[in-house]
Amino acid sequence: MSTVPTSAQVADESAVDAFLEARHSQPHDLLGHHLGPGGLTVTAYRPLARSVRARLEGGELLELHHVKGGVWSGTAPSVSETHDYRLLVAYDDGVEHEQDDPYRFAPTLGEIDRHLVGEGRHEQLWTVLGSHVREYGGPLGTVRGVSFAVWAPRATALHVIGDFNGWSGVSHPMRQLIGTGIWELFVPGAEEGMNYLYAIRGADGVTRNHTDPMARRTEVAPKYAAVVTETHHEWADDAWMERRRNENPHTGPMSVYEVHLGSWRQGQSYRDLAEHLVNYCRDLGFTHIEFLPVMEHPYVPSWGYHVTGYYAPTSRFGSPDDFRFLVDTLHQNGIGVILDWVPGHFATDPWALARFDGQPLYEHPDPRKGWHPEWGSYIFDMGRPEVRNFLVANAIYWLEEFHVDGLRVDGVASMLYLDYSRQPGAWIPNVHGGRENLEAVQLLQEANGTAYKRVPGIVTIAEESTSWDGVTRPTDSGGLGFGFKWNMGWMNDSLRYIGQDPIYRQYHHNAMTFALMYAFSENFVLPISHDEVVHGKGSLLRKARGTREEQLATVRAFLAHMWAHPGKQLIFMGSEFAQESEWADGRSLDWWLLDQPAHYRVHALVKDLNALYVQRRELWELDRDPAGFLWLNADDAGHNTFSYLRFGVGDRATDAPVLAAVVNFSGSTHESYRIGLPRAGRWEVVLDTAGYHPEAPSSTGRVVEAEEQPWDGQPYACNLVVPKLSAVWLVPLDEAAPAPADVPLERTVEGGVVAGSPS
Repeated sequence: MSTVPTSAQVADESAVDAFLEARHSQPHDLLGHHLGPGGLTVTAYRPLARSVRARLEGGELLELHHVKGGVWSGTAPSVSETHDYRLLVAYDDGVEHEQDDPYRFAPTLGEIDRHLVGEGRHEQLWTVLGSHVREYGGPLGTVRGVSFAVWAPRATALHVIGDFNGWSGVSHPMRQLIGTGIWELFVPGAEEGMNYLYAIRGADGVTRNHTDPMARRTEVAPKYAAVVTETHHEWADDAWMERRRNENPHTGPMSVYEVHLGSWRQGQSYRDLAEHLVNYCRDLGFTHIEFLPVMEHPYVPSWGYHVTGYYAPTSRFGSPDDFRFLVDTLHQNGIGVILDWVPGHFATDPWALARFDGQPLYEHPDPRKGWHPEWGSYIFDMGRPEVRNFLVANAIYWLEEFHVDGLRVDGVASMLYLDYSRQPGAWIPNVHGGRENLEAVQLLQEANGTAYKRVPGIVTIAEESTSWDGVTRPTDSGGLGFGFKWNMGWMNDSLRYIGQDPIYRQYHHNAMTFALMYAFSENFVLPISHDEVVHGKGSLLRKARGTREEQLATVRAFLAHMWAHPGKQLIFMGSEFAQESEWADGRSLDWWLLDQPAHYRVHALVKDLNALYVQRRELWELDRDPAGFLWLNADDAGHNTFSYLRFGVGDRATDAPVLAAVVNFSGSTHESYRIGLPRAGRWEVVLDTAGYHPEAPSSTGRVVEAEEQPWDGQPYACNLVVPKLSAVWLVPLDEAAPAPADVPLERTVEGGVVAGSPS
C-alpha cells in the first residue's frame, strides 16, 4: 500500500471558521473530496484525532494535515480523478479506526423529487424527507447508513445531532439544496433505532433544537427526539385490501366504535389491543373502529388533538410496526379502521413545528390567520404549497403505509371560516371580502381528491358543524370532496329531545323529525362521539331523564332509533353498555358495569343491532336517497312516538327490502298502536328494545298480519303493543331480504366466523 505525495490544503480560513462556529450552510463545499487543478483534496472533521489518512480505492494512502479545530485536509497533486475512499483515524487509544465520510456522497434527493417538493406536489413526501436507512455500493464495498432531509428554508445553518455523533452540534452540518429550502445529509454508520434532532440556526443567529417534522417514530413523551425507523411488518390483510379496492364503502354498512386508546383499558399496548379490543369489537359486530388521533402528541389530556408528530404513531403504546399489527389484525377480523386527523391546527411546543426555522413556517405568520384563540394552538399556513403538501401527503401516508381505511377530519368548520371563534376586527376577509377561507377549501379539496384517487375504497369524513354547502359533493362539482359529514344537527337535536322529561317531549317533537328535512342533502354519519360525554355533559345514560330503569330504557330506544335512521352510526366507547359516569381520559371505562344485568343487556342490544344492521340492507343501502325512507307518522307528538319505513333498492310495493320502525319515547305503553304497512301478509317483530330489560318479556319473534286497510298513507295496517320508552322493528316474514353478495352475512376470518354476525 503506497502513500501518495501530499501537500497541506490552503483552506479558506473563513469557511473553516464558519464550519467550526456551526454556521456553514454548504459544508460539502469545504468537507469531502474535491478535484481541482492542484489534484484531489480530501477534507474531514475529526476532533481529538492524533492523525488522519485517506485510503483511496486503489489502496493509496493520502496523509491529511490538521488545519484548525479538528479540521484535517490533504491534497494529492498526482491524483486527477475522484475516488471512493475511507478515513483512517487514530486517537489516543493508538488504534487506527476505519471510518466513512458523510461528505463524499451525492444528495439523496433527485431532481424530480426536488422539483415536486418545491411545487408542493410530492404525494409521497415521507419517502424523501425525514430519516431513511439506505445502502450504497462502491469500489470499497457497500456502505449502510441513514439519510436525513428536512425543509427549513430560512435557516442559515442546520446540523443533525444524535446518538451517532454524541449529540455534537458541529460534527454533522447538513447541506442546503439550493432553491428548495431542503437540507440533506447521508450519515454512514447511523442505524435504525438511533435518536436524533435537528439543530437549526435561524436568521437571528440563535440555534434551536427541533424534532423532525417527518419523523416516523419518536421517543416516548415527554421526551421528543425523533427515532430512525424502518418497517419490518409483513401484512396479512390481502383479502381485506382486495375487497376494499373493489367496493364502495359509501353505500355499504358502517357502524363505528370510537375509541380513545389510552383509556379503553389503561396500560394496554397496540399488541394488547390487537387481542382484547379486536375480540370485543368483533363480538359486538361493529364494522369499523375510529381512533382518536394516534399521531404523536406531548400532552395526554389533549387526547391527541394537539399534534407534534404528524407522521409518527404515538410511542406510548408501542412502535409503528406494533400499530401496523393492530390495523392488520382488525382487518383480518373484518373490521375497518378510521383515524382522526387534525390538519386545522397544531401544538405550540417550541421543539416541534412551531417557528421551525426560527420564524413562522408551518403556521401562518399573521396571528389573525395563524393563531387559534379557542384552542390555543397554531393554524397551518394552508396557502403555502410546501405546507399544503406536508398535510396532503400526511393523509396519504396513513392510508397507504398503515392500510387505514378512512380519515375523520377534525374541526373542519374552524378551517373553513376566517372569523371562526374571532371577534369583529380580529380576522382578515378573503380576496372577495368574504369570511370563507379559500386556502383551506383548496387544501381540503386537494386532500380528498388525492386520497380518493390514490387509494380506492377509503372514506374521508368531515366533522363540520355548519350548513356549508357541498361538504360531500365531488370536487369537480365545486364540493369539498368528503365522503361523509358528521350530522351535528341530528346529534344536538336528538340529545336535547331525550334530555326532556317524557311529559314535555311532545313540545319538542320536531327536534326528532327536523333532521329528515335535510337528511339526504349530504352523506351523513350520526355521531354520539367523545365530545358529547365529557366536560360536564354527562354520559349518554345521564342525558336521559327519569329513574335508572327509565334512563336505561331511553338509551335502548334511542340506540335502536339511531340504527334505523338514515345515515351511518358512530358511538363512543362506553355508550354500548350505558356507562353511567362521563368519560375521563385518565382512567379505564367502567367495565364492572357489564356484571350488572341491566347494563349487560344494553351491550347485548348493540350486538343485536349491529347483526341486524349488516343483514338488513334497507338500513344502509339508500342512506342518501329519499327513496330509502318514508315517514308513516311524523306528527304523533301526543304519544311521543315516531314511525317510519326504511327501504332498500327495488320496488317499494313488491320486492324492495323493507323494515318498519316504531319508537315510543313516552312514559306510557301503547297497547294497540296502529301503523300502516306497504304490503300484505305476515310481518315479524325482529327487535323489541323493551325485551332487553332483564325482567321484561320480549315481543321479538311475534308475527302480526297486515290487514287490507289504508293507514298512514299505506294500503295495509297492523296493531302493535309498543312498550313505553322502547323501539320495535318489523320486517315482512314471507320475503327474504338477503344482503348483497359483497356484504356476506358471515364475515369469515381465520379460525371461524366473526361472533355477532347473523348466521
